[in-house]
Amino acid sequence: MYINFRALLTQHTWAYFLVSVMSLFCTLTQKSFSESLDHEGTPYKLSTGIYNITEPKMTPRAGEDVNLRASSFFGNTWLGIYQTQDKTFSQTRMGWDSSYNLGGIRVQPSLQSAAGGFLGGSVGIETGEHLFTGVGLGRTNLKNYFNLNFDPNDAWSMSAGYRWSAQKSISLQIVHDNREHPDQQHVHLVYRTPFLKSDRFLIDLLYKSGSVESQFIRKYGLVTGVDWGPLGLRLAYDPKVNFSNADMKRFIVSYRY
Repeated sequence: MYINFRALLTQHTWAYFLVSVMSLFCTLTQKSFSESLDHEGTPYKLSTGIYNITEPKMTPRAGEDVNLRASSFFGNTWLGIYQTQDKTFSQTRMGWDSSYNLGGIRVQPSLQSAAGGFLGGSVGIETGEHLFTGVGLGRTNLKNYFNLNFDPNDAWSMSAGYRWSAQKSISLQIVHDNREHPDQQHVHLVYRTPFLKSDRFLIDLLYKSGSVESQFIRKYGLVTGVDWGPLGLRLAYDPKVNFSNADMKRFIVSYRY
């Protein structure tokens, strides 16, 4: 996989600025990073993904993505670059999220921007330790954006589940568009569990329903993942991805350090 970082960062000067800020921030807060890690002493996560896209009566195409995330007392910040394999489309993005515990209620805000003027944000509220419930709301400025969240962005969400530990949980989540396409909805059943000493397994069953070009669809998708220490692997099948006519297969490898 090849991505021309120099050309992309030249095209989007704000992304170059973000790289510099993140580098400086990571240097100045090295001690803080080591004291508030999100996963077993590793404040950074580098991910690279390959996306295979198929659509009726069209030649299969592919996309590539690289994302760097840094975790600290400030929360999680990230910088990513997505482009199609034929180089006809590319988009840089940056974002932040965090979680604040306010007397038994966890508030989880996030912000994201992308080249082309896209701005988006969300806030979630969760309560409960072992048995937990949550609600959330997301909004964007409706600018063009290649949605790598794969759930509706302008939507409300509800979730409930049971958490045995930080590494083992089961949850049900509904994400329902409440802006431009109010009949589009995702339902996730997510199970996470550790195995062996430091490894983890993830399975995410997806049920989606809603209109795609005036046709109402009901489809099932799947994400499976394994973490072996610092290494991670995700495989996914997402039919009618982002409520388009395209089906997507995703292969993502990550490394924490």
